[in-house]
Amino acid sequence: MRSVVAIVGPTAIGKSELALALAEKFGGEIVSADSRQVYRFMDIGTAKPSPQQQIGVPHHLIDLLDPEQEFSLALYQRLAIQAIEAILERGHLPFLVGGSGLYVWSVLEGWKIPEVPPDHDLRHHLESRAQYEGGLSLYQELEAIDPEAARQIDWRNLRRVIRALEVCQATGVPFSQLQNKQPPDFDTLIIGLTTGREDLYRRIDQRVDRMIEQGLVAEIMGLLDKGYGLDLSALSSLGYRQIGLFLEGRLTLDVAIQQIKFETHRFARHQFAWFRANDKRIHWFDVRQDFMSQAIEMVGNFVRQVEKVKS
Repeated sequence: MRSVVAIVGPTAIGKSELALALAEKFGGEIVSADSRQVYRFMDIGTAKPSPQQQIGVPHHLIDLLDPEQEFSLALYQRLAIQAIEAILERGHLPFLVGGSGLYVWSVLEGWKIPEVPPDHDLRHHLESRAQYEGGLSLYQELEAIDPEAARQIDWRNLRRVIRALEVCQATGVPFSQLQNKQPPDFDTLIIGLTTGREDLYRRIDQRVDRMIEQGLVAEIMGLLDKGYGLDLSALSSLGYRQIGLFLEGRLTLDVAIQQIKFETHRFARHQFAWFRANDKRIHWFDVRQDFMSQAIEMVGNFVRQVEKVKS
């Protein structure tokens, strides 16, 4: 049996809770598709599964790196596929779970990612340009040379914009043209979770409030005490950036919290660009309804069907 279940959708929608329930039911293991849970010491702000949850269900691609270490899409894809293959060899069911469309589709569609090493001088030059000209100027440059790559990247995601420009310059070929696809040799069921916009924003706001209550400020102070600077890419993510500004005295805590909520709302809207309601590959469930039994039935039918076809 070579089956993989993916659970996708926007942040705070309940993907992890569903994945845990299904993994417990079907003897599965979870492979994270989150670009920040790979970092150690960043637990609260990334909504990382608790140690108890990780004991109950094995999790993979969590706590791999220290915050100053670089992490790339190519490395994620390689590690995710390795984890999936190891889970399959154990006879267990892999659950690929996360809201990073870039990470999820790189695995499920088998993207052939160009192995272009980082050019630190070029990155520093582009970062300096962004500081003085604004990040939008780099994005507009990418639109001119590779409109397809620009369409898939949020212009505010400076790291991704710079990477696309870096690959274009190194290879002389548009980044999007280098990302050919070779579908993996496993059967996939994709479950998507959705809800109305107001309900999603409410869930996001409640999660942010819980993170503050759980000690997000202290977590970030601890990172700074360890010597990790706010200029690190890992600490530029939602929550960490805004609380960092608070700790520097540039924002009040209330304003920082409101900014986290607002920016997370915007991020969730962008996630739906990766997971579209009309994508026939995705089986959507509205979390405002009682969907758990339907999800369990769907996964059970999928596993049985794959077993029947392979036998």
